[in-house]
Amino acid sequence: MESLTSVQDLHALSALLNPPEEDEDFQKIKPMARIGPGHIGSPDLPARTNNNDDTACVKKKSKDIWDEEEVTEVSHFDDLIDPRPQPEYEIVLKQSVGTEDLFLGLSRKDPSSMCCDSMLVKVKLPGTKASDLVLDVRETFLDLRTPKYKLGLHLPHPVHRQEGTARFITEREELEITLPMNRPMDSINLA
Repeated sequence: MESLTSVQDLHALSALLNPPEEDEDFQKIKPMARIGPGHIGSPDLPARTNNNDDTACVKKKSKDIWDEEEVTEVSHFDDLIDPRPQPEYEIVLKQSVGTEDLFLGLSRKDPSSMCCDSMLVKVKLPGTKASDLVLDVRETFLDLRTPKYKLGLHLPHPVHRQEGTARFITEREELEITLPMNRPMDSINLA
């Protein structure tokens, strides 16, 4: 391939890549075709100055990603000043399986997490007694506090918080929390 050495070749290449605006072909292009990616979305509207207007619809101009009202209810558990370490934990998904599932396959269950019934959270708490534990379980959040440790855990699936059980195993210094999962679409998906 020949190299572009002459000035005329460079001008021809520049004209090819950047056509001049007064070109007839450019004038034939509709104005909508001149819109680029920066034009996506609604244009910024000025704030309303009339006091009678609803101010809830006016969005503040700030660089915040979300408003304070949009933050979830468990955000007050995230204490950045608290020096207590997070204990080691493990989340295990469980499912109840019978012989009709293993040998005959009658209930259409498979080994995937889609068919799991409950969630087991194992938390290792060395040097902790059962009387020191403070446990709060929400639908999607688990909060565990002890004098030595603090755990704020966002759960991977919603759970039935009232039906869960917890037991502290003194020999292993481990807390096991079993939470049945809240899956309202299981009757449709697994039918």
